[in-house]
Amino acid sequence: MSDSPKTVQENRWQRLREYTDARIGLGRSGVSLPTRHHLDFQLAHAAARDAVKRPIDWSGVDALAEQNSLPMLALHSQALDRNHYLQRPDLGRKLDQESAAALMRWRENNAAPKVVIVIADGLSSTAIENQAPKMVQQLLPDLARLGLACELLCRVDQGRVAIGDDIAEHIGADHIVLLVGERPGLSSPDSLGIYYTYHAQLGSSDADRNCLSNIRPAGLSFAEASRRLCWLVREATALGYSGVKLKDDSSSDILDAPTHQNFLVPPSNE
Repeated sequence: MSDSPKTVQENRWQRLREYTDARIGLGRSGVSLPTRHHLDFQLAHAAARDAVKRPIDWSGVDALAEQNSLPMLALHSQALDRNHYLQRPDLGRKLDQESAAALMRWRENNAAPKVVIVIADGLSSTAIENQAPKMVQQLLPDLARLGLACELLCRVDQGRVAIGDDIAEHIGADHIVLLVGERPGLSSPDSLGIYYTYHAQLGSSDADRNCLSNIRPAGLSFAEASRRLCWLVREATALGYSGVKLKDDSSSDILDAPTHQNFLVPPSNE
């Protein structure tokens, strides 16, 4: 059945949809949603379910490591499979024995790393497949400008945010940058989050981390996310902590940068 102009009653607020993906001002057909919007909702719901439940394809992350000559470890949490992961969130925060042993072997042959990037599937395989390789590709040269390099890349199956604490505990990393697939919404099944922790260890809490969220083409750009993350890394190194004590003043750097002019100050004639 099609939505003809005669049967669909438009909503005067529909023009606000130019500024948001939220489902507002959809109009109605009788007492129901117009068919097009009903089908769009079903499609979005299916995409969100797929993001959570579809097995992840790590080929993009593997290719990223190879292209950049990054040492990489493939790790796994204590959650045996997806259903186990969804039913036991606590197990997604801990490494299984084989993964812990792999990290200890790596540490025996390497010094404690400055920066470790962890990529965990979290709640959206779609986000990791689509955004994580591009985000890391953006981040690597920005870290280099701070005099830092990613010394180890870890990808974790069935992993949650706190799995980074377990990894840091085994190898003594200074900076843990954890990329994770965020809980999908009906307009954003592909949203990537970054959790940054300075001197992470078992027992670290969410208050010890800084979070950048909604990283995707329709949200926070890779370039801006990388700029904010590098600001946090720089400040945490200087102050010795991350998390809620580290106020994110990264935007204030814009006014201090020599290439930017404060719009409140008249242009100089010099």
